[in-house]
Amino acid sequence: MLEIWGRPYSSNVIPVIWTANELGLEYTLQLAGGSFGKLDTPEYALINPNRMIPAIRDGDFALWESLSIVRYLCDRYGAGGLSPANGQMRAVADQWMEWSASKVFMPVIYLFFATVRTQPDARDLSKITDLRDEAHAALTILDNHLARHAYVCGDTFTMGDIPLGCVAYRYFNVDVERPPLPNVEAWYKRLTERTAYQDHVMRHFGTNPDEWAALEKACATEGVI
Repeated sequence: MLEIWGRPYSSNVIPVIWTANELGLEYTLQLAGGSFGKLDTPEYALINPNRMIPAIRDGDFALWESLSIVRYLCDRYGAGGLSPANGQMRAVADQWMEWSASKVFMPVIYLFFATVRTQPDARDLSKITDLRDEAHAALTILDNHLARHAYVCGDTFTMGDIPLGCVAYRYFNVDVERPPLPNVEAWYKRLTERTAYQDHVMRHFGTNPDEWAALEKACATEGVI
């Protein structure tokens, strides 16, 4: 059985868990990283010598790095579906996956840390505004693209939507005022209608570090999903 190593509140693990569920795969979630530890064990070093999450073990095959895992699962178990059969369409999916990591992930995750992961009395409102503006500027590129497409590769949901969909959930659910992005918002609404997205991406993450920690601790009951 497929093993996924990580924790379901990690921004890098969530795309892997969502992918596995979109593909209908059976897997075991090995809780690791953060408060769950296990990354310094000799066993885990054989899976990921970087001692970071996520990683997977699929039979005798081990793989690490979030986007590489998403691609592998889609290629192996979703060829012609989440992994487009058309080479150019697959390249477009790859393009948006890479763009998600290089342009929009960092301002959104830093915005998340500046709000949810920082106590309210320690928050820097100027920093929060700057990060919000940086994220919005990046997402405007996606908004322009989605004016012509329902999903990033056209009219069909593919692996190209997965990393961006995870980023979008955090962006739209931190407590900041956001300028409108009508096409991104419509695309995000389409994602929220997907069962696997509802179950594995749309996790309430709290509004402060204490709530976040309690929610993550509670997920220890999710050893098998």
